[in-house]
Amino acid sequence: MRLKDLGERQVIRLIRRHPGGWGRGDVKLGIGDDTAVVRGPANLLLTKDLLVEDYDFRAALHPPRLLGRKALNVNLSDIAAMGGRPLHALVGLAVPGETDRKWLLAFLGGFREAARAAGVSLVGGDISAARKIMISVTVTGETETFVRRSGARPGDLIFVSGTLGDAAAGLRILEKDGRPGKVRAAGRLLGRFLDPEPRLELGALLARRKLASAMIDVSDGLSVDLAHICEESGAGAEIDPARVPLSAALRRFSKDPLTLALDGGEDFELLFTVRPRNAARLRALAERFEITEIGRITAGKRILAVDSAGRKKPLKIRGYEHFK
Repeated sequence: MRLKDLGERQVIRLIRRHPGGWGRGDVKLGIGDDTAVVRGPANLLLTKDLLVEDYDFRAALHPPRLLGRKALNVNLSDIAAMGGRPLHALVGLAVPGETDRKWLLAFLGGFREAARAAGVSLVGGDISAARKIMISVTVTGETETFVRRSGARPGDLIFVSGTLGDAAAGLRILEKDGRPGKVRAAGRLLGRFLDPEPRLELGALLARRKLASAMIDVSDGLSVDLAHICEESGAGAEIDPARVPLSAALRRFSKDPLTLALDGGEDFELLFTVRPRNAARLRALAERFEITEIGRITAGKRILAVDSAGRKKPLKIRGYEHFK
């Protein structure tokens, strides 16, 4: 059955009554009114992300269940970058009337999987007809100690979680022919693009233990997201490209994996800075989390790449930006 055959009220009812429910104990008023009412913490985190068909995803290549998961998880990654715990979500969904009911159910199923894993309740939103799919998700969160982008100071060490460039490679595989089975490394790379995982536990730990002086999630690319930290902090940076963490799958796939890691985006790892006095405490976390030191914050505004011989050159900022 198509969504245009159901009508708006039936679609809202379908979302509201999705199997398993959406409830949390702190929700006073959920889906059904103009706004949701929840008991709020002292530091309430609010974030929103927008996914637009043919700009942020390809509907024909992105399974709806994984798209539902990603729609929430990219927002949860922002909560992780603040060191927070996610609480609630609102979804604005615009889809063509020809969309099949099965697509919506799969999308909601994926969204709910990600929500349950993170302890998040869907409490409201809006729907509309549109020529292409547009997904707008708002997430709230809480934290006693939050981490800004603007806290980096000269001398701070720069770290990144996980590996970078995998998601960009996954996107290239999809855009090439949509048949990932031809590529040996496709499984991992596709998974990183289609179904990213927010680093909530690491982000919260870095904030709670006051280890991160500045933090951001790597959504647009390491080069541009590092530039965001430097710009907000009024500082520069030097990184060693040879230390940027690359997966074996990416090395097998690409002849130039470093470019994908620096500029590809969509990795949703955490990029953060640490005061030198806290470096030993941070490195102790390496037993639990994949963390790599890649450089340091400097005085001034320049962002440089430094090789093993000490040669320096400007790091080109070429991550993804809308409208360019």
